[in-house]
Amino acid sequence: MIDVMMFLLVFFVLISINVIPALGLKMRLPQSSQAREDHPPKRVILSISESGEYQLEGKGYSTLDSMRTELLRLRDEAGQSSDEVKKKLVIIINGDEQSRLQQLVDVMDLLKSNGIDSMTIASKKK
Repeated sequence: MIDVMMFLLVFFVLISINVIPALGLKMRLPQSSQAREDHPPKRVILSISESGEYQLEGKGYSTLDSMRTELLRLRDEAGQSSDEVKKKLVIIINGDEQSRLQQLVDVMDLLKSNGIDSMTIASKKK
């Protein structure tokens, strides 16, 4: 009996997955000579701990200089020209509330000096 119920559940899930996309409207988009592919920006998380250590995408770094190579690699993956990097790479800075303000300023200086102007500081609502 359990096997029959499991089979029915799997059958229902597979049918649901295939039916839902078919409910949308079929469209043919108009053509334009100025159309371009628009990709969402890549979001990279940079964390600053209370003790002064840094993390970029989960990998720990003791200094900003040791993190620079990885940051440049991420920048180059995002786009080749500086305009493309600004549109395609966003750095989200997670800082511990007890971390020093100077560390944040140093991180922002590092990002700007390497051509990355798009950054935001993560916070939580009071």
